[in-house]
Amino acid sequence: MACKISPPSHSTHMKNPVFDKQGHRGCRGLMPENTLAAMLYAIDLGVTTLEMDVVITKDLAVILSHEPFFNHEITTKANGTVVSEGEEKDLNIFQMDYLETQRYDVGMKLHARFPQQQKIAATKPLLSNLIDAAENYTKAKRKPPIYYNIETKTTPATDGKYHPAPAEFVELIVSIIKKKKIQDRVIIQSFDIRTLQYLHQYYPAIQTALLVEGFTKKSLEEQLTQLGFVPNIYSPLYTLVTPELIAACHQKNIRIIPWTVNDGAAIQQLKLLGVDGVISDYPNLF
Repeated sequence: MACKISPPSHSTHMKNPVFDKQGHRGCRGLMPENTLAAMLYAIDLGVTTLEMDVVITKDLAVILSHEPFFNHEITTKANGTVVSEGEEKDLNIFQMDYLETQRYDVGMKLHARFPQQQKIAATKPLLSNLIDAAENYTKAKRKPPIYYNIETKTTPATDGKYHPAPAEFVELIVSIIKKKKIQDRVIIQSFDIRTLQYLHQYYPAIQTALLVEGFTKKSLEEQLTQLGFVPNIYSPLYTLVTPELIAACHQKNIRIIPWTVNDGAAIQQLKLLGVDGVISDYPNLF
């Protein structure tokens, strides 16, 4: 027997953008990913939402990072040498205090897959500092309040090794969100349904987004049954999007925002099909 799926929560969040222009990791195609510079430049480019990833340090600081270690593609050590692919996973952020993470530069190494990316000295910032910077920047520039799409980087296989368990991970993020008073402008997204289930149970007013990989063979209905509730947003790899999927999401009052779309024509095609937003490494394409 299929489990009962609860309807989407009715939070008190501000009205969502008509078409949500999300800057992936800030604007990874143009600036070093998940850095303050990338986020502020994305605001200049007119994004409505800053998309980012967060991980946890040994002293339980929440910092921006796609991997829970220092990726060889982007990292330079304090002595000027680059991190190798063979050693990257040993540079475990969950085993480092926040101050230790600041010894690694993540903005100067040339990124082979993003040749347009500007190179600047940068470290992985605290989520709290990023929020302060973005809030101050939008006010100074007299821009509308920005939204935040925060991905929890967790998997069952690495609980306790690269990150805390989902409940603690979520609580650490939510404590910052509450302190900064931006609950009505936050989305928490994840491939790991455990973090979304915890949020839905304890913080139903915060919007959730289910991330979906390209290799999934499960239908929308099967995924929602597994999740156990209807999320605010369904966020599949963009090649999975069809008119039928869009219609099915909208029928359930779910917004559909695919990732990661780095072609201007593809963005326009998806917009014409009726998606509710797009996540892109190149916000200048919007």
